[in-house]
Amino acid sequence: MKIALGVTGGVAAYKAAELVRRLQQEKLDVQVVMTRAAQEFITALTFAALTGQKVITEMFGRDDAAPANVESAIEHIAVAQRIDLLLVAPATADILGQFAHGVAGDFLSTLYLATKAPVVVAPAMNVNMWEHPATQENLATLRARGVHVVNPDEGYLACGMTGAGRLAATEAIVERVRSVLGLRRDLEGQTALVTAGATREDIDPVRFLTNRSSGKMGYALAEAAARRGARVVLVSGPTDLRVPEGVDWIPVRSTEEMRNAVRERAAEANVIVMAAAVSDYRPAAAQPQKMKRGDERLVLELEPTPDILAELGREKGSRILVGFAAETANVSENARGKLARKGADMIVANDVTQEGAGFDTDTNIVTLFLRDGREIPLPKLTKFEVANRIFDEILAIPKSSH
Repeated sequence: MKIALGVTGGVAAYKAAELVRRLQQEKLDVQVVMTRAAQEFITALTFAALTGQKVITEMFGRDDAAPANVESAIEHIAVAQRIDLLLVAPATADILGQFAHGVAGDFLSTLYLATKAPVVVAPAMNVNMWEHPATQENLATLRARGVHVVNPDEGYLACGMTGAGRLAATEAIVERVRSVLGLRRDLEGQTALVTAGATREDIDPVRFLTNRSSGKMGYALAEAAARRGARVVLVSGPTDLRVPEGVDWIPVRSTEEMRNAVRERAAEANVIVMAAAVSDYRPAAAQPQKMKRGDERLVLELEPTPDILAELGREKGSRILVGFAAETANVSENARGKLARKGADMIVANDVTQEGAGFDTDTNIVTLFLRDGREIPLPKLTKFEVANRIFDEILAIPKSSH
């Protein structure tokens, strides 16, 4: 998920650097937006170094050498559309007033008006400014519009006064962000083993059998589990995807390698989600040298690969086991049959011929088939959203039925 962090001009602006780090630990992608006043307290370079991203400091992206361009002129719209949340910390009395009265005076206030994402503000200011009726009226207006306010702490302030106005603790701000985004830590203490991607079965040193899986669903599952607090082991076939932060990544190539890696790590897992598109067959004998082209027809003898899901099903004990079924016809019948044969607790099935549900897409359309007989069809969602729905149902499985 991506959030914009607005930093405004108060002494507490330096605390936003620590806040960036904590948000990153929550697996959030942070885009920093600074007001001019904020730059009097902390530099944009600090946030650029922490986030690895451009820090937005001007409405039109001007500098001394280059004029504004069309792209920078509408950047607030682009940012507004791609963020999942706008957080302003510290939020000064000035920015709260701009937000409350719809004043688009700079990039941050314009971004507030342009985004439909939820908004969280963490005010910080002098105690008299905090208690002033104008500030409290502005906050009441913002709350009535659905803005989430993290009230400041009380204590000794930079101005020498004592009272409310100190920026709330970083953990309090992060907790509110997590709550608003629906990020849960309900998998803490659990270990999730996830498989992803396609496997490759060698025909000769330059050719192999594989399938069209990109690994996106498996990587989304690994990221969702990590965000929800699980320790995650990701056993992955070859992909071009970025490994989610904090995940124990085990790259493999063939079905046999995946089988060995999964069996080696299965004992430490509470939940195993087999999202990889494992090859069902492999050449009976891979050729040691490149096969030369000829004019005659070639017959390739294949043999079944190990059935990793079925092996796990026979030995799963109290672990929850989830399998996937990519189908092109008779989805319900095939998924129910696979659920029974493999000894799984859930099969996630989809018709890969549907638009938005096939391989190498960012979305998926799946039905969850559970051992208690339920079928839960999901609409077209992003693969990350699908991943979270899968873990929601995993957590709902009664322990006695594992």
